[in-house]
Amino acid sequence: MIRISREELRDKLILGEAITLIEALPDKYWQESHLPHALQMDYTEVQHKAHLLLPDKEAGVVVYCASTECQNSAKAARILEDLGYTNVREYAEGKQNWLEAGLPVVVGKN
Repeated sequence: MIRISREELRDKLILGEAITLIEALPDKYWQESHLPHALQMDYTEVQHKAHLLLPDKEAGVVVYCASTECQNSAKAARILEDLGYTNVREYAEGKQNWLEAGLPVVVGKN
């Protein structure tokens, strides 16, 4: 699995690159705050929801969770790869790292 750094991810979002950002945490944590444009799909839901949220298996997908201690993003990325997704990257440092850098997050379902 390929990792993506905070700087790489930030640049992709600023440039408007076509990536789908997935927060692999339960909905309550996503509603508290999530990275801009991120969709919520807990790693336990990937098997059943991926085809709905990610119809193009070749499109860029970045998965993240809370922090390096959290393994949800790694689990979700592995499941996506097992399902045939070919362009999956993990932002392993996660939401904590993003917030520590002072980067913006969205609160609620916006």
